[in-house]
Amino acid sequence: MKLSAFKFDLPSSHIALHPTENRDESRLMVIHKDTGEIEHKVFKDIVDYFDDEDVMVINDTKVFPARLYGNKEKTGAKIEVFLLRELNKEMKLWDVLVDPARKIRVGNKLYFGDGELVAEVIDNTTSRGRTIRFLYDGDESDFYKMIDRLGETPLPKNIERKTVPEDRERFQTIYAKNVGAVAAPTAGLHFTKQVMKRLEIVGVDIEPITLHVGLGTFRPVDVEDLTKHKMDSENYFVTEHTADRVNKALDDKKKVCAVGTTVMRTLESSVSALGRLKANEGWTDKFIFPPYEFKICDALITNFHLPESTLLMMASAFGGYDLVMEAYQTAIKEKYRFFTYGDAMLII
Repeated sequence: MKLSAFKFDLPSSHIALHPTENRDESRLMVIHKDTGEIEHKVFKDIVDYFDDEDVMVINDTKVFPARLYGNKEKTGAKIEVFLLRELNKEMKLWDVLVDPARKIRVGNKLYFGDGELVAEVIDNTTSRGRTIRFLYDGDESDFYKMIDRLGETPLPKNIERKTVPEDRERFQTIYAKNVGAVAAPTAGLHFTKQVMKRLEIVGVDIEPITLHVGLGTFRPVDVEDLTKHKMDSENYFVTEHTADRVNKALDDKKKVCAVGTTVMRTLESSVSALGRLKANEGWTDKFIFPPYEFKICDALITNFHLPESTLLMMASAFGGYDLVMEAYQTAIKEKYRFFTYGDAMLII
């Protein structure tokens, strides 16, 4: 398929700048793949679509405050450093994006806080990318506490407002556990303890995987031929326990639901030749767009995504291009909220 097939007009007023007051009171559009029926619900109604021994797979990655603001040595120029991934724990080497990039060169020192944290630029990686080394002698725990204190919640740029203290909690799922993401797995933001408990009472088995979401999630596709687009690699983990539970559900003809595109990409990156989920860890740059044959899941929870995004492409591959694009036009007409803090869609 072509990139232009995923273009549509989205009024900026439809991009949610703030989350709903209560996580589970976001709107929920339910799309039935077989019949084409579209229902309008509230997220807490999701429990009604699952039964005993169905499996729901969640991403338990935890977002860290990856955006740092500091100053360049000598000139004092203000700079932004976005922490992408830790390259070497002992040496405190990080892969980062810098802004303004033209002012930040190899050898520069960068100061954060009141000079309590210092980094040195040691390499150029891309036009905006750099490798930096933090010059910090304290122990590992204190270093991460300092990053946590000095860093800002890394809201995506399309949410055009300043971060507020509430974002620390709301740009995080309630089951976030393993630190390493620079963006939230947004489908999971709608879950509350009450919804999780109701699913458990019904008998739904909730199983975790971990995929540390990177900024590649938001990187625009800049080629018309989708086969030529390359996804950024992201680190993932699938445990034996999760693999066993998912495979049992497949054997028993029970639903397997991916909570979010990150979960779907992880599961599809870890399928055996026999179509079974296998315990695994590694890096995935899997790019899913129509047409695509899914091996594991028969349900997907996801948000409403931006035009021409890889996330929209995956949702279209799963729900069917025509049906999903029709649903998006309905969502715009019905004033659904789009993007990270927006409303949810269940495709079954």
